[in-house]
Amino acid sequence: MSITDFPRHQLTFGPSPVHPLERLTQHLGGAQVWAKREDCNSGLAFGGNKTRKLEYLVPDAVAQGATHLVSIGGVQSNHTRQVAAVAARLGLQAVLVQESWVDWPDAVNDRVGNILLSRIMGADVRLVDAGFGIGFKDSWERALQSVRDEGGTPYAIPAGASDHRLGGLGFANWAYEVTEQERELGVFFDTIVVCSVTGSTHAGMIAGFAALEDAGGRPRRVIGIDASAKIDETRAQVEKIARRTAELIGVQRPLRDDEITVLEGWAGDYYGIPVESTLDAVRLSGRLEGMIIDPVYEGKSMAGLVDLVTRGDIGKDSTVLYAHLGGQPAVNAYSALFRS
Repeated sequence: MSITDFPRHQLTFGPSPVHPLERLTQHLGGAQVWAKREDCNSGLAFGGNKTRKLEYLVPDAVAQGATHLVSIGGVQSNHTRQVAAVAARLGLQAVLVQESWVDWPDAVNDRVGNILLSRIMGADVRLVDAGFGIGFKDSWERALQSVRDEGGTPYAIPAGASDHRLGGLGFANWAYEVTEQERELGVFFDTIVVCSVTGSTHAGMIAGFAALEDAGGRPRRVIGIDASAKIDETRAQVEKIARRTAELIGVQRPLRDDEITVLEGWAGDYYGIPVESTLDAVRLSGRLEGMIIDPVYEGKSMAGLVDLVTRGDIGKDSTVLYAHLGGQPAVNAYSALFRS
């Protein structure tokens, strides 16, 4: 099979924009840095990377006769916000388990940003007191059963749409999209930098680029920057999903270890808690490029990119594509950090 054999329900406008970050490149004094903007990829509630994943889950949900999309995330989950948007678009119900993944002392944390948008879109939002974890949760299983008990047909979407058989396909397809844009722009991105937490965004890229390399494409590095602060779990998740997705789309060889790279050093001690390098990266991106990134994911992946380019771990002759995955609505929940 190949990526084109899987049904896709398009939720994006089309290929997400790619553009150079000229002032950031000049500031860093190293590699040429570009961005691919998943934060403006769709008209569904500000879009984001989860929209691409859901494009491949929607046909499966419809085929199963789903009445409810049931998913899980933190209180400020970008993913659950997109599940709510997709459910609204399809005329389905959304049940969202919102766990207290982040110990963040903002008095309005559960009333602004992503969770506010999910409520506006009519989702059944269920707040649960439970810590961060990317595995399957009892709270999610209870939500699924509650829909069955009421006579509905739930479609189970795990955190980040990641640990799902089809979870890696959206960003496997993204890899193909990048190669088309490279041809149009006359550029080659030898290095991709992306945030990794639940894993399928990064994993899908790995699988997609592996398929393209096997078809005669040039090799490139796909560097995941951990933002989970649980590096071993994240690496294991990325590897599992990447290998599963590669097999799904017909990669005829085992993935090499050097194709699966998740780096630590910028997550801090806890998921969702920004550290100094996170805030520096958020401000740098905003002040140099007018590009808003969030303190949970993109602030940490941008901090990683800044250090890797500055230190020369990504060489001056490289052309880097930074995957901007979205998430700006969550900035509302961190407003106290930006008073000055």
